[in-house]
Amino acid sequence: MGTSNRRRAILEAFVDKVLGLPPATDTYVKTADLGVPMPDGAVLLGDLYQSASLTGPGPVVVIRLPYGRGGNNGAVFGPPLARRGLQVFIQSTRGTFGSGGQFRPLTTEHQDGLATLAWVREQPWCDGRVATTGGSYFGHTQWAVAPYADPPLAAAAMHVTAAEFTRTFYEGGAPSIRTALGWAGTIGRQERRSPLLSIIAKPLDNRRLDKALQQLPLQAADVAVSGAPVAFWRDFVDHGDLDDSFWDATNHHEADLSRMPPVSMVTGWWDLFVRDQLHDFTRLREAGVDARLMVGPWIHGEPAELKAIVSSDLTWLRHHLLDGPAPEGGRVQFMLLGADEWVHADTWPPPGGVGVTLHLRAGGALMPDPAATEHSSSRFTYDPADPTPTAGGPLLVLPGKQVDQAEIESRGDVLVFTGPPLESDLDLVGSTRAQIFVRSELQWVDVHVRVCDVDPKGLSRNVVDAIRRLDPRTMDAPDVEVLEGFEGFDGPGEDGEDAAGGAGGTVRVDLELFPIAYRFPAGHRIRVQVAAGAFPRYARNLGTGEPFGTSTGMRTNRVEVLHDAGHPSRLVLPVHP
Repeated sequence: MGTSNRRRAILEAFVDKVLGLPPATDTYVKTADLGVPMPDGAVLLGDLYQSASLTGPGPVVVIRLPYGRGGNNGAVFGPPLARRGLQVFIQSTRGTFGSGGQFRPLTTEHQDGLATLAWVREQPWCDGRVATTGGSYFGHTQWAVAPYADPPLAAAAMHVTAAEFTRTFYEGGAPSIRTALGWAGTIGRQERRSPLLSIIAKPLDNRRLDKALQQLPLQAADVAVSGAPVAFWRDFVDHGDLDDSFWDATNHHEADLSRMPPVSMVTGWWDLFVRDQLHDFTRLREAGVDARLMVGPWIHGEPAELKAIVSSDLTWLRHHLLDGPAPEGGRVQFMLLGADEWVHADTWPPPGGVGVTLHLRAGGALMPDPAATEHSSSRFTYDPADPTPTAGGPLLVLPGKQVDQAEIESRGDVLVFTGPPLESDLDLVGSTRAQIFVRSELQWVDVHVRVCDVDPKGLSRNVVDAIRRLDPRTMDAPDVEVLEGFEGFDGPGEDGEDAAGGAGGTVRVDLELFPIAYRFPAGHRIRVQVAAGAFPRYARNLGTGEPFGTSTGMRTNRVEVLHDAGHPSRLVLPVHP
């Protein structure tokens, strides 16, 4: 064995160990920089990994991603599959890492993906059967082709992603600026740096990101974090209106799911896509699609999650392409957080759950029964110049997951409602819902609700949350009802008062919080936070109604949360026996 072959064998063995894979009995052959012509003349480059023992055409696994074909991406997704009998074609999306055209994220993956699929099927090494895999953005590239492929794909493995990909960037109508700007900085710098330099410079990049998120206006924040304009960030701030149709062609949640192939999904409870991915799984099953789901205790892309993805891919793709054994265990497998137990079920959520209601009460109480009083509320003032901060939760990168909420709960602009100690363990499995009655001085207001777990020592840690941004265009949405006020509202007058007289209005807001499988141990207490912001995870509501990317003005807002007999603000928990 030559020196280069020995080095490659050592690298392959190292990757297998890191990913927790059993040793492979085969090696692979790589063909680099295969050009795939697009209908507009652009040529996209891809690398082909093939089993060294392959003697004729076979099925192909297609991976399309904007982060480069080499380095970790090539090592993790190419050789491990190829050394176990599969062909893998990894392609750089338009305008990235040698591929022609301009990288305008999310906007061209449907056309480019279908053209790539057609080209692969025409190659002498392909027998016509094609599957796809990948997570996050290269989960999006799968959704862009899977419902439309003709003939259909043989299988798909769509991880940490969602059919309605851009909903995550405008969660509840509130722009997710930390996720969007952090990602814009990454893609803006990625081809100007080596992987090693990116690791070394990460602390500095994070400081630049935090500083850029504080500035107003936000329109040019991409230059502050990447050194140059980034097309995605400009699209993000230019098309942030709730009724903007710019993103319609990039989302595929309304596609015909009956055309979908068998689908495998891996995600994490602290992943920013988990809510929509679980909705996708439910919709796939309702359409009769053979789909499987695994949800672990992971944040987006962490190493343990990556290991689960590659391991499940090997079983799933070999089953559908090479007649390998079917996956074992339940169709749905999820970690019950707090108990550190894996649960197997046939559906999501598992049957048998019941909705348990807890009401917000005067004095910061959280009780099963609603208030009997006619007038009861809790008040705070939201100041966008000192925005309510956020900590933990489902994010793109750390710090996320569960963190101490003491600093947030000590603020005057955060309401806290806490229940009594639990007499026994309480398991929540499913989606928590909240109905909050809000009286706001301004019609531009955010409603943020977070459920926390308080231990016997008083440590409060986040479990699930949700946000809803309200403005004149959302007041007739299905999850919002205006109960009083705001009639004739058309914005602030010259004196700063609302055109309707400054009296504000009362609104009922229904929120679907992120899904969870979580055990509250006996002796712990359930706590609910209610606030009007969660910065910098979401852009602060400046109270002016101006576009969030160009606005610099700010208005404070006096907010009341009503919790009386006529306005029973409450939380509905998915309790599972």
